Amino acid sequence: MDALAGLLDGPRARGAFLLRMVMRPPWSVRIEDRAPLCLMSVTRGEVWVLPAGGDGATLLRPGDIAVVRGPDPYTVADAPGTVPHARVGPGGICTTLHGEPLSESMQLGVRSWGNAPDGTTTVLVGTYLLDGEISSRLLDALPPFLSLPSDSRSGPLLQLLDGEISRDEPAQSVVLDRLLDLLLIAVLRTWFARPGAEAPAWYRAMGDPVVGQALRLLHNGPAHPWTVASLAAGTGVSRAGLARRFTELVGEPPMAYLTGWRLALAADLLRETDATMEAVARKVGYSGSFAFSAAFKRVRGLSPQEYRNGKQAC
Repeated sequence: MDALAGLLDGPRARGAFLLRMVMRPPWSVRIEDRAPLCLMSVTRGEVWVLPAGGDGATLLRPGDIAVVRGPDPYTVADAPGTVPHARVGPGGICTTLHGEPLSESMQLGVRSWGNAPDGTTTVLVGTYLLDGEISSRLLDALPPFLSLPSDSRSGPLLQLLDGEISRDEPAQSVVLDRLLDLLLIAVLRTWFARPGAEAPAWYRAMGDPVVGQALRLLHNGPAHPWTVASLAAGTGVSRAGLARRFTELVGEPPMAYLTGWRLALAADLLRETDATMEAVARKVGYSGSFAFSAAFKRVRGLSPQEYRNGKQAC
C-alpha cells in the first residue's frame, strides 16, 4: 500500500447530502451542520467562503473546488459583508437564523435548493454526514479549509456530478455517493501533489528508504505482532537506528505509530461494519477485546462501543 492509497482508503459516502444550490444576490448561508467534511464547487458565478472567525475569506470562481473540514461552522455568501439569512444545521436541515423552516420554501426540484431558480450563482455541494464515512487519519491530515483552482484534473468528475445530481432514477443515491468519493480522492491527490504541500509527517516519511519501508510494513500488516526488533530486521537496519530515524521523520516512535494506525483502522471498522469487538480486535492486532477496549479508551477517550454508537469523547 503506497502512502496516498493508505491515506485515501477511507472515503465511503453513504447517503451523502448532495445538492445544487442556486442563488440570486444578495445571499448568505451559515453552515452549522457539524459534518466532518464538505466539498463544494462553483459552476456559475462567484462564492465567498468565510471561516468561523471571519479571517481568511476565500473567493471561489467557476471550476474551483473547496474542501471544508468540520465541525466548526462557516459561511458561504455572495460577498464577505452579506449578513446570513439562512442556517444549515445537522442533517442538512435549513432554517432562518430564528429557527423557522426554509427547506420547503427554497426547494427548486430534485436535489436543487436556493432563493431563485434563475439565480446567477450555482454551487455543487457534497457533504459527508458521519465521522465513520471519512478515515480519521485523512481528516487529521487536512487543514480546516483548502481550495484548488479550476485547472485541476477533477474537471470530468465535476461535469459528471453536475449531470447526475438532479436526476431521480433507481439507485441514484449510490451513484452520487461513489461520484463524491471519486471527486474527493481526485481533489486530495492533486492537493497533496502540489509544490509545498503540507502533508503529514508520516506521509512525507514514505519517501525515506528506511522509514518508508517500515511504514509500508506496518500499513500492510497491522495485525502482525510487530516489535522494533522485527521491524528493524524487515528494513535492514539496527533497532536503535530505526527507532531514532523513525522518530525524527514521523514525530513519534514506531510502536506509538503502530498503535495509532491500528486504532484508526479499528475506528473505521466499528463505524462501517457490524463485526464483533473480538473480530475487530484481532483484525487490527490485539489479542482480544479486553486489550483492544483498554487501548481504544486510553487513546480515544471512550470505549469502542460508545464510539460505534456515535458518542463523542469529553
